[in-house]
Amino acid sequence: MEKDQIKNYLKEVELFLDLDNSEMDLLSEKFVYKEFKSGEPVFVENTPRNHLYVIVKGKIELYKKTPFGKIKSLRIFEEKDFMGEGSLMDDYPHSTSTRMLDDGSVIRINRDAFNSLAAEYPQISAKIFSRIAKIVSRRMRMTTSQVVGAAQQYISAKTRSEHDLLGDRDVPDEVYYGVQTLRALENFAISGIPISHYPNIIQALAEVKMGAAQANHELELMDDDVTEAIVAACREIINGKYHSHFAVDMIQGGAGTSTNMNANEVIANRALELLGKQKGEYKYCHPNNHVNLSQSTNDAYPTALKIALIYSNQELIASLNELILSFREKGKEFAHVIKMGRTQLQDAVPMTLGQEFEAYACTLEEEILRLEENVKLFYEINMGGTAIGTGINADPRYSAVVTKKLRDITGLDLKLALNLVEATQDTGAFVMFSSTVKRLAVKVSKICNDLRLLSSGPRAGFNEINLPKMQPGSSIMPGKVNPVIPEVVNQIAFKVIGNDLTVTLAAEAGQLQLNVMEPVIAQSIVESMEMLKNGMFTLKYRCIDGITANEDVCREMVERSIGLVTALNPVLGYEVCSALAKEALESGKKVYDLVIEQNLMTKEELDRVLAPENMLQPQNLSKAKYKLS
Repeated sequence: MEKDQIKNYLKEVELFLDLDNSEMDLLSEKFVYKEFKSGEPVFVENTPRNHLYVIVKGKIELYKKTPFGKIKSLRIFEEKDFMGEGSLMDDYPHSTSTRMLDDGSVIRINRDAFNSLAAEYPQISAKIFSRIAKIVSRRMRMTTSQVVGAAQQYISAKTRSEHDLLGDRDVPDEVYYGVQTLRALENFAISGIPISHYPNIIQALAEVKMGAAQANHELELMDDDVTEAIVAACREIINGKYHSHFAVDMIQGGAGTSTNMNANEVIANRALELLGKQKGEYKYCHPNNHVNLSQSTNDAYPTALKIALIYSNQELIASLNELILSFREKGKEFAHVIKMGRTQLQDAVPMTLGQEFEAYACTLEEEILRLEENVKLFYEINMGGTAIGTGINADPRYSAVVTKKLRDITGLDLKLALNLVEATQDTGAFVMFSSTVKRLAVKVSKICNDLRLLSSGPRAGFNEINLPKMQPGSSIMPGKVNPVIPEVVNQIAFKVIGNDLTVTLAAEAGQLQLNVMEPVIAQSIVESMEMLKNGMFTLKYRCIDGITANEDVCREMVERSIGLVTALNPVLGYEVCSALAKEALESGKKVYDLVIEQNLMTKEELDRVLAPENMLQPQNLSKAKYKLS
């Protein structure tokens, strides 16, 4: 590569855009051209940084190796990207490795050569370091106060210029989102949880955009090639590609506009690539004019959210069914284990441990019906209502057509709301469904309370069951093991209960024709469902399936319990049984022994009444008395 070619090439690299012609002449003299074969390393982790590299031809993969030797790819760099800019300042070792993915070439400058040039022409280094500072600043904007994406620190310096209402901005060239998403990333570094954390929302957004494109095409509002590109881009996203580019925080101002525009920009830029264009060439496929055609955030966003929640509900029910099955299996396994039932934490009447666990299965099974019933509220959508439900900027036929397209795409029996103005401002469906998720969380948490109590001890508590030992329980008390799985599920329930209150307050805060608090409604419900789904999965596999019964402890408690007198009540009468209970408490003797001592019943009669099958279910009382006569 000749010096003039190097100079002309460097003029197009962002790092050197501030240099004038004479400065570029001086700099290009210091660069050296070098070729690499496919698979050959450009630099290797832990070796000193010596060069700044500018890629001329081919692709270079930036990666790290795990302690087990597995390669974790971080970024792919292409032509006009540069790497190793830190070498101009120090010789710290490389923290990553690189390799050519195909035969290629670079031009590079050695740190010593750069320093000699900088010593004579300090303005050159000042301009270059100023550019480096901007690049570092841009990389830092890709983080939040809580989450730093490992690959973001290696984002290339190559950018494209985009503009919106507020002006021009440089957007990293490798990302598929655009200027409005970039502003949202800067404005809403709130929870550190981006949309990409919830794949169902991304899938639903892509399905809504695909349905809209197909409807617009059918109504002859969009050309064939643009429609095909948008649909293809949406299909790729539905299949799991480009999810990392849905980067906006779930909690945001603007009623979900940032989420909607994030989707519009990613789809538009991928569609542009499919059309053979460059990202950002929006005159061929525009985020607003094409991807968002006939839509507003105020119909597209809630519709996508409702579809996503339907999908999430299916996953939640699947996890719930697994948990129910575990309780039911334990109910069968413990069907023969006699124990004391309790009310108000006081001895009540005997039961089996199997009955206790079967009751857990039954109470959770009820929640499947509640979830299935209330999720039906989400099948009503407001597509075509646009800004406030009046349908401005949408074809009169659009609502019906897009609803049908969405039914075909999702396989869901979606229906258009009867009054789109009402549907655009109403969030009642979210309130109802959130309360159903809360109800499930409350039930699961109550069960976890029981499990912690039943397993308490082991010497100074109930000790009726053993929970699987998952980890040491104390940094100071040797041998202590805590019920950590029920504890974490309790805490999940507290979050779900709090999220339900958030949904309630957000729904109440709606004003006039729109509820701008929908983003926190969305975040709260999807977080609750995701945490509860994962919590129930953890509870099943790391707790319930491994529970064992302490049969001897359970039986001993039955025999010692004052509650046995309740089983004798139909035979001996309330007054006699009350006297027996009082004497047993005062003397410390067993009820069983007192009945025999006072000749109230023979041992055979007493054993017959206290037989498990007679204490665990309703009995024919006259028949019981007849046997004792």
